[in-house]
Amino acid sequence: MNYKTKLHNIKAFVFDVDGVFTDGMVLASGGDFLRMHNAKDGYAVRYAVTQGYPIGIITGGASESIRERFNMLGVTDVYLSSRNKIKDFEDFCRKHRLQPHEVLCMGDDIPDVEILAQSGLPTCPADAVPEVKAICEYISDKSGGMTCVRDVIEQTLKLQGKWNLPCSTNQASS
Repeated sequence: MNYKTKLHNIKAFVFDVDGVFTDGMVLASGGDFLRMHNAKDGYAVRYAVTQGYPIGIITGGASESIRERFNMLGVTDVYLSSRNKIKDFEDFCRKHRLQPHEVLCMGDDIPDVEILAQSGLPTCPADAVPEVKAICEYISDKSGGMTCVRDVIEQTLKLQGKWNLPCSTNQASS
């Protein structure tokens, strides 16, 4: 089945952080790790939340700054220090009364394989590890941190007729 057919049935999204929202690089600073996120991914996440899509963040990262970042975008299901991602995935599904086949999941590395395999649509960034790419039904042409998140959210919402962005009729000339 073509992945675009499955996009019609997606009701929620679950994402890893490092290597998906970021390029996988972290800067250690004062006991915390600093991460750079792409604002376009953030916009897509916030927009999906306003359209009623539950979004889960399941990461091995432990920094409270991760929770803060996603809370600012309207995401309340943030699982930090996840050592058993499938348990957290099942909790997310149960909390939102979702079947796993209704969830699009994006991950990039070995710890994500189990939840990717259980999700309705396993996806990954262009620079995911080969083991992840082998099980994903959609591989974004965007790398981690380079709008791969926006890619899958935008495709899903457009296909479902929910990417209804306001457009200005008064374009300023430059």
